[in-house]
Amino acid sequence: MEFRYLPMTKQDKQDMLDKIGIDSTEELFSDIPKQVRMTRELALKKPTSEPELMKELTELSNKNINLKTHTSFLGAGVYDHYIPSIVDHVISRSEFYTAYTPYQPEISQGELQAIFEFQTMICELTAMDVANSSMYDGATALAEAVNLSGATTKRNKIIVSKTVHPESRAVIQSYAKGQGLEVVEIDHNQGMTDLNALEQELDENTASVVIQYPNFFGQIEPLEKVQQLIAAQKKTMFIVSSNPLALGYLTPPGAFGADIVVGDTQVFGIPAQYGGPHCGYFATTTKLMRKVPGRLVGQTLDEEGRRGFVLTLQAREQHIRRDKATSNICSNQALNALASSVAMSSLGKQGVKQMAWLNMQKAYYTKKRLEEQGITVAYHGPLFNELVIDVKQSVPDVNDQLLTKGMIGGYDLATVDERYHGQMLVAVTEKRSKQEIDTFIQEVGDIVG
Repeated sequence: MEFRYLPMTKQDKQDMLDKIGIDSTEELFSDIPKQVRMTRELALKKPTSEPELMKELTELSNKNINLKTHTSFLGAGVYDHYIPSIVDHVISRSEFYTAYTPYQPEISQGELQAIFEFQTMICELTAMDVANSSMYDGATALAEAVNLSGATTKRNKIIVSKTVHPESRAVIQSYAKGQGLEVVEIDHNQGMTDLNALEQELDENTASVVIQYPNFFGQIEPLEKVQQLIAAQKKTMFIVSSNPLALGYLTPPGAFGADIVVGDTQVFGIPAQYGGPHCGYFATTTKLMRKVPGRLVGQTLDEEGRRGFVLTLQAREQHIRRDKATSNICSNQALNALASSVAMSSLGKQGVKQMAWLNMQKAYYTKKRLEEQGITVAYHGPLFNELVIDVKQSVPDVNDQLLTKGMIGGYDLATVDERYHGQMLVAVTEKRSKQEIDTFIQEVGDIVG
């Protein structure tokens, strides 16, 4: 048989025409004026057999460059991290990958418990009181945090550092427009938020200040100093977008008085897979618990004293009256949240800390070796697993040459701002071996020098 699925037969077609009481397909479309109808065949290739089609598609897919065939130094929000093999085994179980959302708690206890564990681990990493049951991705979680700050403080000025990921800033701008919020972006000084500019912009109309930790350039922002500036303005909220893996080693934002901490758990158990889907997290204080977008999973006891889980504090319009909704988040990304939960559980506290430490050590080793090769490293503050280098020429051209050597180069910062022409954002994760790093540096040195 040439078809995986049964096609419509002539008899099927006639039966349908008979059912609706017409004689032909032409009669079915008779109300559409002839002058707007297509009179030619669709510009499609002729149909082929399933084996031939599978062969063609396989040949096309094999042209893709992937992380199995090439060594990647590309990050900028999507990273090549170790994923424990158990992750795929768990999320491939039918009770998880077919469960879109746990509307019926009586038959969704496993799903609800998995989300509850996700929330718990996020709270431990961020040092915050509560976390929701995941969001689309880090960028939309950040924009939801900005909206919450405006609604809570009754102020409309949002200060965002330009060291926040440019795509996240774009999402903030989109969300803010609908809420009537004014977004003020402040520049950076040597890869760090310009604290003098921040101090000058802070006023009694500031709803929140948004900082990324580690930031887009890989630098670790001084959250304590930022918080001291914000504290001078009562009611102004402190929002931090943070890589959760980095929090396995760095002091968490909650320890610096952050009001909301958001981010993306792609770093835990979720493959790069061409940029998505991801899993955002949203953590905050008990004071703001009832204003959290999306929903939370709570733990309780049933009539017989057994532990059970339920959806609670649901803020989206599918669960409560539309005029009372504070969020339109319509998916809890449960499968990706589960993948992150399994990855974090598999690694354990010490494993997460060790993984974060390896990222930092390898990034610092890379920085040292680059400088020894005479390659300019743009910023010299503390970093996590990314750094900016100046290749003094077109980054796409450099990346094309690296590709021929079996390497995926870094992110071209000129796509963000032409001022950064020739600057490449390089990511070094725990998966990069010393040999891979040395080879990358040697090849970049040869191209630049």
